[in-house]
Amino acid sequence: MPESKVAEVANSLIELGAEEISIGDTIGIGTPGDVERVFGLLLKTIPAEKLAAHFHDTRGTALANVLAVMQMGINTIDSASGGLGGCPYAPGAAGNLATEDLVYMLDGLGVHTGVELSKVVEASIFILGHLGRVPASKFVQAHLASTRVTV
Repeated sequence: MPESKVAEVANSLIELGAEEISIGDTIGIGTPGDVERVFGLLLKTIPAEKLAAHFHDTRGTALANVLAVMQMGINTIDSASGGLGGCPYAPGAAGNLATEDLVYMLDGLGVHTGVELSKVVEASIFILGHLGRVPASKFVQAHLASTRVTV
């Protein structure tokens, strides 16, 4: 979608009283440059505290995109345990950014989230095993490899 259209819709929603606008890369093809252009345009008229970001990791850029929006002052980021979810209308699109990968990166940056990584990993392993799915999270993959546990 053209950046100008994103800004037009987001501004209309704010004018209608929306408290927060979450901008999503639903098919996971965005890059940090794309993120900087779209959020840069939005930040001209919408305060950072009213913006959120939602990334999928189809091309492996979700964490880089998170870092880009954080550097622009956006602090609300969506993620999903085990990277579950996704867009049924986008064939080949990966699931949501895995919470484990996000929390690991934020911990490494010294950002306090209040999220206990080991508990999220435990929950993800449980649900992924129940669903018979392979973990999308690089952190969970490394954890399973180091503990020799399988999902």
